[in-house]
Amino acid sequence: MPNRRARLLVVLVLLCGFLTAGTRPATADSLPDSLWFDGSPLTVQNGRFTDASGREVVLRGYNVSGETKLAENGGLPFASVADARRSATALRALGGGNTVRFLLSWAYAEPVRGQVDTAYLAAATDQMRAFLDAGIRVYPDFHQDLYSRHLFGPDSWYTGDGAPKWAVDAGNYPDEFCGICLFWGQNITQNEAVKRASYDFWHNAHGVQDAFLTTAQKTMAHVRQHLSAEDFAGIVGFDPYNEPHAGVYDPGQTSRIWERDVLWPFYEKFRARMDAAGWQTKPAFVEPNLFWNANLDFQKEEGGLLDAGTLGPRYVFNTHFYDQKAISGVFMWGKAADGQYAGDFGTVRDRAAATATPAIVSEFGHPLSSSVSDKAPTVLKAMYQALDSRLPGASWWSNPEASGPVLSGTQWQWDIYNGRHHELMNGNPDKVLTEGDAWNDEDLSAVHLDDAGTAALRQDARLLDRVYPSATAGTTVAFTYEDRSRDGSTTLTWNPVPGSLPNVARLVGSGQYALLLWRSDGGEAPTELHLPASFPTPATTVVSDLGTVYAPPSYTGTTPVGVAAEPGGTGSRRLLLTAPDSGVLHYALVTNGATAPSADLLGAARAELTAWAARAVN
Repeated sequence: MPNRRARLLVVLVLLCGFLTAGTRPATADSLPDSLWFDGSPLTVQNGRFTDASGREVVLRGYNVSGETKLAENGGLPFASVADARRSATALRALGGGNTVRFLLSWAYAEPVRGQVDTAYLAAATDQMRAFLDAGIRVYPDFHQDLYSRHLFGPDSWYTGDGAPKWAVDAGNYPDEFCGICLFWGQNITQNEAVKRASYDFWHNAHGVQDAFLTTAQKTMAHVRQHLSAEDFAGIVGFDPYNEPHAGVYDPGQTSRIWERDVLWPFYEKFRARMDAAGWQTKPAFVEPNLFWNANLDFQKEEGGLLDAGTLGPRYVFNTHFYDQKAISGVFMWGKAADGQYAGDFGTVRDRAAATATPAIVSEFGHPLSSSVSDKAPTVLKAMYQALDSRLPGASWWSNPEASGPVLSGTQWQWDIYNGRHHELMNGNPDKVLTEGDAWNDEDLSAVHLDDAGTAALRQDARLLDRVYPSATAGTTVAFTYEDRSRDGSTTLTWNPVPGSLPNVARLVGSGQYALLLWRSDGGEAPTELHLPASFPTPATTVVSDLGTVYAPPSYTGTTPVGVAAEPGGTGSRRLLLTAPDSGVLHYALVTNGATAPSADLLGAARAELTAWAARAVN
């Protein structure tokens, strides 16, 4: 963000007429590689995340991290700030993320009732800053699963996270027991200890909810006070409570009534605490009932904040999605296919639209080990496809206007310690967990450290490091990305260029491609698309009504199509598209499929796309 001196300098230069059209000076205190339009706080406007230039912003990244659920690093995502910095650089450069959901622990923030551990808050804030310094936006999350690890004994089969021991001791809950539970999540509805503790939280028994809200306010105030104004601009909002569930419904109460009468009043209280902590301009990322969009009929419960009315701009519709059919290994025998989750994510878009606020899928993923891990390449591809567009690839080209908004999302998870943990499960020295995520047999981290101690991806980079419209100067009409990710040795191509566009198909060949259509808004800031590492500048081709270019030049304010580094100094890059008009339909195809294409081929592909766009979009 420009400081006062920098802003004064801009005004003086403007008055003297010396400023080159379309350019702005970088501020001295900005992140490495930042440009004049970078670094502004995000707000919610017209159902979208927007920056100070009015651009629609898409948040993509990962949860950092499930390590917070463990005791080995004291409820922090990382053992040190150095590890946080190493992880942030890798997340940006290898995983293509511009955002993280940063997990926090109530148990470690308030280990003694009424006493906030400022050392924990300071360490968490320092680790957040490592991501902000890498140009990555952050939204913290007070995480819980199964209410608290302190409900579980040293010999328990499962564990939890969230509430401190004093909150559990206040309830005098029965010994935990889940019965025949094949998955840890069954504890939510089958374990009486978990159910009763959750019920008590929502009904403020023993004042535990009040204590949580007070700790949350103190946490937010600490973060606000110990980050610079520039860093705090990178904080997007706050997720008040992970995966809320009633535990036990009162007589006659339904899941929908519980959302209306119990959950939503809690969110209003949390919103007030945000305001009191100096977070007035940042939204609360509120989650509906955990099971509102379950894809198993016997697990699904009515919800989705149906009675909350209009949420924006002070709230964001925040949800999770896991394919429980695929994870079960029973209800889905095969693998995911083109358009597998178009309906599920379409429902998310519809609920967000009905509440006049943006949506974010703050958790999604699939196990990378176990008997169902063979489904992961297709399940994750289908989920990313559904984030990009509400259409299957088979119908995208014929009806792009139905594509819908591009959804924000943070994959579960980014844990550099995956497979290298040393967690005493429920404090038991005879149950030391080292494998996977070291929590209830989960193994979902997209990253780990190799034998040299270097962060390395555990999933196909073509799947994770994706082209996506990180900022659109105007209104997004449609977007699609064919990542050509692999399922073993098989290349998954779910959205081939149609034969009716032979020159476009020839240009793309067997390479990856993305296509964005948008209507300009007359602003000076450009539209941005993240460029994966698989799109090196010398091998990237752009075909747009704004121009055609192979190996795009460096960005300037007068270059319609250019490339620049993303802010943060991590080496990640972006494509910048400048359209100075307003209300005009523009398109841009970006591909790494061609090798030094001829001017004739570029011109022919542009003519095909121009004609197609005119036919396909009214």
